[in-house]
Amino acid sequence: MSLFAVGISIHLHLRVQGQNLVTNNVSVVEGETAIISCRVKNNDDSVIQLLNPNRQTIYFRDVRPLKDSRFQLVNFSDNELLVSLSNVSLSDEGRYVCQLYTDPPQEAYADITVLVPPGNPILESREEIVSEGNETEITCTAMGSKPASTIKWMKGDQPLQGEATVEELYDRMFTVTSRLRLTVSKEDDGVAVICIIDHPAVKDFQAQKYLEVQYKPEVQIVVEFPEGLTREGENLELTCRAKGKPQPHQINWLKVDDDFPSHAVITGSDLFIENLNKSFNGTYRCVASNLVGEAYDDYILYVYDVLTTTPPPTTTTISAFQDSRADGAPQKIDHAVIGGIVAVVVFAMLCLLIVLGRYFARHKGTYFTHEAKGADDAADADTAIINAEGGHNNSDDKKEYYI
Repeated sequence: MSLFAVGISIHLHLRVQGQNLVTNNVSVVEGETAIISCRVKNNDDSVIQLLNPNRQTIYFRDVRPLKDSRFQLVNFSDNELLVSLSNVSLSDEGRYVCQLYTDPPQEAYADITVLVPPGNPILESREEIVSEGNETEITCTAMGSKPASTIKWMKGDQPLQGEATVEELYDRMFTVTSRLRLTVSKEDDGVAVICIIDHPAVKDFQAQKYLEVQYKPEVQIVVEFPEGLTREGENLELTCRAKGKPQPHQINWLKVDDDFPSHAVITGSDLFIENLNKSFNGTYRCVASNLVGEAYDDYILYVYDVLTTTPPPTTTTISAFQDSRADGAPQKIDHAVIGGIVAVVVFAMLCLLIVLGRYFARHKGTYFTHEAKGADDAADADTAIINAEGGHNNSDDKKEYYI
């Protein structure tokens, strides 16, 4: 090869590299408009043209040989060819070619990706109403998208994890279904479960469902009267407040391990006892029930003396109070402590009686011993007493007192 030919080759290579033909990839939502750009730096009047994926010429300079009116010239200059493609469909997807007529020709490629948004998310649940503690299943479906959608879940402001399945359709279209399983509590009643569709063609695409949870009653006994201590002769009024879903259909009052006072009056959720006395002491229970279950609250009544202003230290643990329970474990007075105290007192009294008995028995024996010491040489009992050790001539001088 001659030096002249080598020189021409080097010159052409530098010329092609120096022109820097560039383009860019395009993502467009189906039905919208795509913009294809062919740009050249340092153009020396070389011809720019745009080819479709089948390498058919769309534009040659500012002339459109391809008879597709959806392609329109946006801008043409020595350094740029800018073309729009309206109403894009899946068939328009592919690799477009920007070509610069040099020797050799220079090409740059623009890939057009057509995005197909999913249809409106379909949200379905296995059951409309769920009881607390039970599991429910909710499904969310995003149909006919390209590429495949991603589905996220939220319960209120808490993210949850579902289980997704992807079904491929025609033309690289996909349907995605996500299943969410969760165990509900009464706190979930009225909380929104949100299905969020993540797809490059759409934003803030979501559907939501509000949970409807049934739960057993919550019960609370409220003391309407008196405000302070419950004393003898006073009246007692209690109200049982119960709420649940569904609303409790039955409310009952009872006295734990005992019969109800004969003159106690029950009116719906209210309990009224007049003229209190200590025989009324005990645990009074309000039980409420609905279709889900039942729960109760206890009120421990302790009636004080009329003059009592503050609870005695030993009875502070059994003064009137309220205890709300739903697990079936009643609150009771600590009878073991009281029984222990009584047992100690009885034991102490028995010990004292035994000591006193032994003391009196010993002194009584001493008396008979003194009398017996003079009986060995005496003809009768009077003489024996006189002759006893330490005896006196006059028996009237010796006196003994038995207490």
